Amino acid sequence: MLEAYLKRIYEVAQTGDAREESYYSSLEELLRAFAGSTNRKNVRITVLPKKTEAGNPDFRVWDGRQQIVGYIEAKEPIVENLDYIENSKQLDRYKHTFPNLILTNFFEFRLYRNGKLVDKVSLARPFIIHELKTVPPVENKDAFLNLLDRFFLFSLPKAYTAESLAVELAKRTSFLRDQVVSEELKIDEGSILGFYQAFREYLITGLTKENFADLYSQTVTFGLFAARTRSKNTFNRKLAYSYVPKTIGMLRDVFKFISLGELSDQMECIVDDISEVLAVADVNEILKGVL
Repeated sequence: MLEAYLKRIYEVAQTGDAREESYYSSLEELLRAFAGSTNRKNVRITVLPKKTEAGNPDFRVWDGRQQIVGYIEAKEPIVENLDYIENSKQLDRYKHTFPNLILTNFFEFRLYRNGKLVDKVSLARPFIIHELKTVPPVENKDAFLNLLDRFFLFSLPKAYTAESLAVELAKRTSFLRDQVVSEELKIDEGSILGFYQAFREYLITGLTKENFADLYSQTVTFGLFAARTRSKNTFNRKLAYSYVPKTIGMLRDVFKFISLGELSDQMECIVDDISEVLAVADVNEILKGVL
């Protein structure tokens, strides 16, 4: 499994024109092979393309039971100094928002749990590919497999307090606002722009795109929370629309799009993440404690 992975990385590198995305399928195959070897069936891996430094990490991993395992941010194999990436604003955003995250250059893997580095392993030495032009031998096999196992074992805590739930929702709402909605508004086309124009025409004259991004993101999180209080069992983004109160017309319009519409990969990813936090939390019990 690991030998085959490094051979594929070598073959891609030898094409001479490989970009970061050229290596994605090799890592995806490795993750699937590892999941299969550890009896984790139906694992789903989504590649999340982004045109700028904004947006979500490159990979999202599901466990096959509609629960998000975590995220992976990949950099080109020629980026050998992950210390620099680790301290970048981009990775700070990811570490702050996503509690289970891997940073990799396809050779070295760093695992972050709740923003803190908890493990790092070098699987092979990149200079052997880049300079010696040959497939590198596998190193630190057991440590690497243990890192992947820790990554796949992650699950969100179920015992949220009102305060801790508010913190988790606020982190993700800010990410939705700054890294997704604000970026999509710059494109000047699509569904989010249509919502902005409707809000400005019918609700708030003079509404700026910046203020709309904040309003829309908070509306999404509030709507998901309100829907979750009416859901007794299973909850996710696609079910939210059916639980949004019919008396709140604007909210239902927003959630008809959120639950049933064609979201961008970036928006779908973070909205799913907010939904999962709410799915594992006992929101009605939390509300009893604050009312």
